[in-house]
Amino acid sequence: MASTISLEKVNVNITDLLYEWLKQCLTQESLDWLNTKKAQIENSANARVFFTTFSAVPRYTGKSDLNLSSQELETACAIRKNWVPSHWSVDQAARTLLVLSLPQSDSDKYLQTLEQLFAAADVGELVALYQALPLLPYPEKLRARAAEGVRSNMTAVFNAVALRNPYPSEYLDDIAWNQIVLKALFVGSPLHLIQDLDRRANPELARMLVDYANERKAANRTVSPEIWPLISVTSDQ
Repeated sequence: MASTISLEKVNVNITDLLYEWLKQCLTQESLDWLNTKKAQIENSANARVFFTTFSAVPRYTGKSDLNLSSQELETACAIRKNWVPSHWSVDQAARTLLVLSLPQSDSDKYLQTLEQLFAAADVGELVALYQALPLLPYPEKLRARAAEGVRSNMTAVFNAVALRNPYPSEYLDDIAWNQIVLKALFVGSPLHLIQDLDRRANPELARMLVDYANERKAANRTVSPEIWPLISVTSDQ
């Protein structure tokens, strides 16, 4: 079903859009639960309410794919440039909605709560949090957290930061960016899903990729053809 929110409705925000998508997927009982918890969180409920609700989401929403239409994806990108939630699930959307429902006027309190959430999260929760990074307030203060996700030894968590996510290209420096590209190669993640890959090409990354290719060839191992455009783009700069 196509979203009832149109591109022309300029007062639509991310939480409105997420809620519209969830309305299409959830039973009335599940939606009532989400509405109750969302209202409690918006009204500064005890932090324990937020943490337990965030954890409990899949029990009420399930984990099916959102299966967004092309129109819905266009709306998402219109509201938040380069946001492409084509791979999101229902529970991930609900968890993002809850995080966005936290009071945000006190940046220190918001970021402290968010950091506590990251620190205690399981893999599924981390994936939802990291892929939501471009939607969260105070994004410039989340660079260290994003870099932590890049260093994760859990491929699903790394992919949530690195792939189909505009946050790294917008906020991470070249050192962290180059680490994303190299790690994607080592864990077998497709480079073409890293947003702004060509734009963020840089001489140090090209040198690292040449070294990587030489090491692979010396070991008689295949080299991903996705690296050559990054090297050639940089050499043309």
